[in-house]
Amino acid sequence: MLIWYIAVGSALGGVGRYVIGTALQQRLGLAFPVGTLIVNISGSLLLGFLLRYALGVTQISPETRAFLTTGFCGGYTTFSTFTYDTAIMFESGQFRRAALYITLSVVVSLVAMFAGFALAQSALTFRSGA
Repeated sequence: MLIWYIAVGSALGGVGRYVIGTALQQRLGLAFPVGTLIVNISGSLLLGFLLRYALGVTQISPETRAFLTTGFCGGYTTFSTFTYDTAIMFESGQFRRAALYITLSVVVSLVAMFAGFALAQSALTFRSGA
């Protein structure tokens, strides 16, 4: 049964990735893959929050946790797209742009993950009334 939670979460996450990534890319009209970058950063923030929060409370079932983390976040984040975008930049000789993209994707996504941890800790603290 857990597989179905993950499958539905993955489908929703994939649709979210497509809608958000495409909308951002089209709206901003940049040659830089900003849609993928924003999806990776927001996915890291969300996963950091969900993991830290879900493990800090007993009301979130393992099924819901799998739906949100492995399912939704796994379908939403786009690391394979990130590597493709980077490879295309390298192949076309855009080494500085590729280096910037790698640095921003990794560093800002890590910062977003820790921000998610901090937000979850604040939510847990608020929830406990401390």
